[in-house]
Amino acid sequence: MLAPMKNAPTDSVPILQDLIRCRSITPHEGGALTVLENLLSSYGFVCQRLIFKDKDTPDVENLFARIGTAEPHLCFAGHTDVVPAGNEADWTQDPFAAEIKDGVLYGRGAIDMKGSVAAFAAAAIDYVKENGKPAGSISFLITGDEEGPAINGTVKVLEWMKANGHLPNHCLVGEPSSVEKLGDTIKVGRRGSLSFDVTVEGVQGHVAYPKKTDNPISKLARLVDWISQAKLDDGNDHFDPSTLAVTTFDVGNPAGNVVPARATTKFNIRYSTEHNFQSLRDWVDAQVAAVKKELGGTWIVNAYEGAEAFITEPGAFVGLVQDAVEQETGLVPKLSTAGGTSDARFIKNYCPVLEFGPINATIHQVDERISIDELRATQIIYGRIIAAYFNNQP
Repeated sequence: MLAPMKNAPTDSVPILQDLIRCRSITPHEGGALTVLENLLSSYGFVCQRLIFKDKDTPDVENLFARIGTAEPHLCFAGHTDVVPAGNEADWTQDPFAAEIKDGVLYGRGAIDMKGSVAAFAAAAIDYVKENGKPAGSISFLITGDEEGPAINGTVKVLEWMKANGHLPNHCLVGEPSSVEKLGDTIKVGRRGSLSFDVTVEGVQGHVAYPKKTDNPISKLARLVDWISQAKLDDGNDHFDPSTLAVTTFDVGNPAGNVVPARATTKFNIRYSTEHNFQSLRDWVDAQVAAVKKELGGTWIVNAYEGAEAFITEPGAFVGLVQDAVEQETGLVPKLSTAGGTSDARFIKNYCPVLEFGPINATIHQVDERISIDELRATQIIYGRIIAAYFNNQP
């Protein structure tokens, strides 16, 4: 058990309620960053609003807040933007009212990820109230662009942090990592993502005169068959085997008596650290070349880089977070690299990064919600992480 606090603990519940009541649907700030900025600044955090834009995207507001100027520097990264609620009439509770019913707090972003933001803010405030400024630094990197294109958020904040001497030694991302019970999973990495579209150009014509046509469908179908059955790797200690999923096969042809002029397929590869962008691009090019050699045709291949695979190797920082979780929940969390991408894919270029947060069962769903007990337990775990970090620097 943690030692009794000299001051009354900060309650993360009203913080989360205030955040949920802000309609911060990507890319709109909606007041959520203002709530957090006002809260943190009142406890000595130096807050800076960072607004970035791109010529083809709307302005995005972000928040960087830091207390302390020295190392070790622990950063909490998260986002206050949320996905739309959908048809609000489908919710049993108003998605932006932050109502509590039977010990459960409902609202868009309760899990993904205003709950973690509120819990870490409360934990950090409690640490400062009990200890004063840390023997190092605690910071918040909070973006309003995670659920959107992720162009004007974490990427640009990190560039600003590097330019202004704010890069952390370690980072914890508050993504909802737990699967069935709070604390059962910590994300120590993520699979990479690489998407392709491949088009075969043919010659359109009447099916009754096949010698006057060049049907692209059979050529592309051969490629799809090959790549769908291919084994990319066996995985490794941290990653399951890489996977390839074909998502479309389109010819744009409504007629049953016309050979189409072209056929296009799209597919995505989720891959382990056994590969990288270039190795997979080379592999796809080789499969296309093999089919082209056999069947001919004009082929166009486009690749779209999503995120490189990465892993934060088990060590002192991973152990510190595992211990904090086990002390509160009694569970030894699984170290996982499953799931989609997160802003950790950008942070890993600057420092070791982990993801830990509540149960992800209702993210992006109608009636997204978190139990009060789970929220407060998450706050306690974050508090343990902060205390251990500055008492026993990894």
